[in-house]
Amino acid sequence: MNNHIFYMQQAILEAKKAYEIMEVPIGAVIVKNGSIIGRGFNKKETQKNPISHAEIEAIQQACLNIHDWRLNNSTLYVTAEPCIMCAGAILHARIDKVIFGVKEPKFGGIISQDNIFDKSNLNHTVSYEYGILEDEISNIMKSFFKKLRNR
Repeated sequence: MNNHIFYMQQAILEAKKAYEIMEVPIGAVIVKNGSIIGRGFNKKETQKNPISHAEIEAIQQACLNIHDWRLNNSTLYVTAEPCIMCAGAILHARIDKVIFGVKEPKFGGIISQDNIFDKSNLNHTVSYEYGILEDEISNIMKSFFKKLRNR
């Protein structure tokens, strides 16, 4: 559990980078063999690219760092529930576990809008947990959207 907290804190640091540039504050890190191999934060508005989600950014960096598209035996820590697109990318990257902080009621692809990782006919299985540092992450999200509304 202490490792989960440490790595989720690292994902929160990434989310704060997004917040600083007025992107939705979602951050992600990918861990393999006890080391962070990929980091990412939302850059959708900055890059004018609908796929520049934190998870995608972290997956791309991890693949470059290990020189492989297969991220077997890795865990993705992300501050908010991955969307359906990101859940698909996680499956394709062969990530074994996803740990996220808060549910994403509008776009969440794991427990909120869909249950992609619970489908039994896929060629890869991803386990998941949620609720790690949920209150802290929720407060960051609320603060961001309040600031956004008051601009």
